[in-house]
Amino acid sequence: MTMLRIATRKSPLALWQSEHVADRLRVAHPGLEVVLVPMSTRGDEVLDRSLAAIGGKGLFLKELELAMQRGDADCAVHSLKDVPMELEPGFALPAILARGDHADAFVSHGHEDIGALPQGARVGTSSLRRQSQLRALRPDLELVDLRGNVNTRLARLDAGEYHAIVLACAGLQRLGFDARIRARLDVPHWVPAPAQGAIAIECREDDPAVAALCAALDDADTRTCVSAERAMNRALHGSCHVPVAAFASLDGQQLRLSGLVGGVAEGRCIRAEACGPRDAPDTLGMAVATLLLAQGARELIDANL
Repeated sequence: MTMLRIATRKSPLALWQSEHVADRLRVAHPGLEVVLVPMSTRGDEVLDRSLAAIGGKGLFLKELELAMQRGDADCAVHSLKDVPMELEPGFALPAILARGDHADAFVSHGHEDIGALPQGARVGTSSLRRQSQLRALRPDLELVDLRGNVNTRLARLDAGEYHAIVLACAGLQRLGFDARIRARLDVPHWVPAPAQGAIAIECREDDPAVAALCAALDDADTRTCVSAERAMNRALHGSCHVPVAAFASLDGQQLRLSGLVGGVAEGRCIRAEACGPRDAPDTLGMAVATLLLAQGARELIDANL
């Protein structure tokens, strides 16, 4: 194969991530021509409603998968946190790149962190996971939906629509907005989305040549960690309809997983943590899901469906 076509969303962050993958592939395979095929998805086009209301994060993938099925693209690049727990039949993830910053970012002009916000401050985020954790920390806050790409969200903050917004650190850093991060929201006090900060490459299962090219970028440690996080989410039947958070880290051959299920209405957050061998991430994910369910997580999950 002398050319590889990467389907990508048109947002600045998606294009950055796809170009990053393209550059890595060119280095791994000298002589390989890699081109981007930018596309618009329904998740990018419908911005006046939450993702949960219009069908979930899978909307960011559908058009890219159709392009691969039509033969218009060979693979696609995604933020792994946007990839559903179960891929559409016929697709695989041959590469998960080394993870970037997994944490969330508190972004504000006049306030250093969540605790410094005034009573009743307006905070922008459409993520139910972020809303539930904000509600648990500060029940007085006014939580307001905020959709759109990173640049759009920052512009709305700059226009004075919000006292603060919450975004992913990795997205801000990749676009050169590191200085906008006032505080990192991190474990153990704050738990990110499963697989946050990781970039994945998707291709057709029946295209081993493309899979082999992409597999050169796979990072084993990252794949282990996100496998545990996604296994927990899968066991809980989590989606963008449900405030589920997870973060796994490696210490030698030991894998530690922290999980959270939240309730936006009342700000209740159920937490669990466990450790296990690095070669059994799915087992660890299911174990933490079981601990969460034993504390009443099913009630919170059902309340958000």
